[in-house]
Amino acid sequence: MSTVFALVDCNNFYASCEKLFRPDIKHRAVVVLSNNDGCVVARSKEAKALGIKMGVPAFQIKDMIHKHSIVVFSSNYTLYADMSNRVMQTLEALAPRVEVYSIDEAFVDLTSVDRVMPLADFGYQVKDTVAQYTGMAVCVGMAPSKTLAKLANYAAKKYPATRGVLDLTDKTRQRKLMAITPVNEVWGVGGKLTTRLAALGITSALDLADANPKQLRKHFSVVMEKTISELNGESCLELEMEAPTKQQILCSRSFGEVVTDKHIMQQLVSGYIARAAEKLRFERQCCGHVQVFIRTSFFRQGTFQYSNAASTRFPVKTDDTRVLTRAALSLLDVIWKDGVRYAKAGVMLTELGDQGVVQQDLFDTHKPDGSKKLMALLDRINTSTYGKAWFASQGQQSPWTMKREHLSPAYTTQWMALPVVR
Repeated sequence: MSTVFALVDCNNFYASCEKLFRPDIKHRAVVVLSNNDGCVVARSKEAKALGIKMGVPAFQIKDMIHKHSIVVFSSNYTLYADMSNRVMQTLEALAPRVEVYSIDEAFVDLTSVDRVMPLADFGYQVKDTVAQYTGMAVCVGMAPSKTLAKLANYAAKKYPATRGVLDLTDKTRQRKLMAITPVNEVWGVGGKLTTRLAALGITSALDLADANPKQLRKHFSVVMEKTISELNGESCLELEMEAPTKQQILCSRSFGEVVTDKHIMQQLVSGYIARAAEKLRFERQCCGHVQVFIRTSFFRQGTFQYSNAASTRFPVKTDDTRVLTRAALSLLDVIWKDGVRYAKAGVMLTELGDQGVVQQDLFDTHKPDGSKKLMALLDRINTSTYGKAWFASQGQQSPWTMKREHLSPAYTTQWMALPVVR
């Protein structure tokens, strides 16, 4: 039985989510900005047509935004996550095995589907069903390997004749597409690899597919060897039905305004620790090491530059927010310097391990009573619709939180944000 994968990818996902609840901007150019409304992280097709580049700072395109009446949004992660869940649930209703690859992409196992109906027909069925159930436009690329499915999806987006769906299971069609596809469009081939491959005369996807896999493994790695095999239709990458366990958890933010008050910074670091600990417990993990870092802005010329970090290990791995907060605030005391205009801070949890296999320490004196029950109750409250609970060290919201001046409503997760038709 030959394997067939489909890659289903939402078109211009963040911008499409914003347009979904705003029919008045359906045909207007839309850009979505990063944290603190800094850079462009998503563009609608109309914005791309105007030549707006990914990652360009918002202040550099101020005149263009005004001239072309471009609609600007701050990143609304709550909305995007909910819309992503809806798309993924729709795909899971259409196929038995789905790997959620990213917030807007999923691999789907279509093995044996061609016995029931042509693959292209099924692809259009997926496209139409997702659009009907969620309002999101997707493209579907199908092939015998994940790497080729990625390539098929790329072509489904690039070439209008495909109408957003491409069956790339035919060998001749695979080679024709690879011959006109730059090697940097191959999954996993980035800028540095593209340069190194070009030095070897490999500039197209077909050049890479026809290269000697053993020889390129010596030049690069076993990953490159697998990529070549995948381009030739040999499946080396299976569906990952469960997300891999995180190796680290990072929580950091750039501030809307510089921070010079240590008390404010303590509140911010406490908030980051609380969020990181929540993620840690969601993963059913404990951590053995915590790092805190603070820094000034690299982009403020003529100002004093300062960056520092400190870390500590725990004798027993923990997921208790109280223990983590106590450690983080002690680390902040070590690296804090008065009179500095801080622009960013963050915390990182590492040395993660399963909650069920934590090695206890006979001499550990920091064992909070009822830790598991308290943390479970805290998480239960914070995931409910009744309210939120937090530690006093986190303080209240302040002007140092992220700048989000163009934030859209949480249309799908808050009753009060539902659109009103008059």
